[in-house]
Amino acid sequence: MADPSATHRPRGPEARAQRPPRTEAEALAVQDRMRPLADLVGPGPTAPATVAGLDVAYAESGDRLAAAVTVLDARTLAVVDRAVGVGRPAFPYVPGLFAFRELPALLDVLEKLTVRPELLVCDGHGLAHPRRFGLACHLGVVTGLPAIGVGKTPLVGEWEPPAARRGAWSPLRDGGEVVGRVLRTRDGVKPVFVSVGHRMGLDNACARVLALTPRYRLPETTRTADRLCREALAAAC
Repeated sequence: MADPSATHRPRGPEARAQRPPRTEAEALAVQDRMRPLADLVGPGPTAPATVAGLDVAYAESGDRLAAAVTVLDARTLAVVDRAVGVGRPAFPYVPGLFAFRELPALLDVLEKLTVRPELLVCDGHGLAHPRRFGLACHLGVVTGLPAIGVGKTPLVGEWEPPAARRGAWSPLRDGGEVVGRVLRTRDGVKPVFVSVGHRMGLDNACARVLALTPRYRLPETTRTADRLCREALAAAC
């Protein structure tokens, strides 16, 4: 069996993004260099066997974090692998550059996995980002894995509320560009904000999110990863 960590380890010029930039200017340059590498068309896997959720929790002081990844069987939604790590943010908080705080920690936990995920679901955004390169784009390009972002609130854009039924959606537009969808995952419950990150199309991304939300507003990937990183942070503090 191949070394599973090799699946997630950055390769080629993209690997430079794994090293945290030292300044805001360097971070902006990394985004500019990597943005054209994101495949925003896909279509991506329509029946992935495994789907990973990624999330990060922060201590109240803001100087410690816990990063977690959970891998789910896409058919049963049972957790088949997980990894977590506690550390410190790799970059200061700068609007539009938030991914640089979390990326090294998330890559570290991805490399601990023994089950290869076929899709990454980030608690955040991909194309629906002020610089069109959110965490889902960044992780997807660096790892080479299909990735989508599912946010609880939007970072950018204007939108009309979708119909109240599960599966209804409306476009999320920013500057005249469709950057994602506002998707209702539960009847009469607040929608989520879906955008593509890498190697996925928007139709497919929304279909995968609906498959991951049979009972709750948020995907099971997000729920399990959120719980894991919060537990790890509480144990470390």
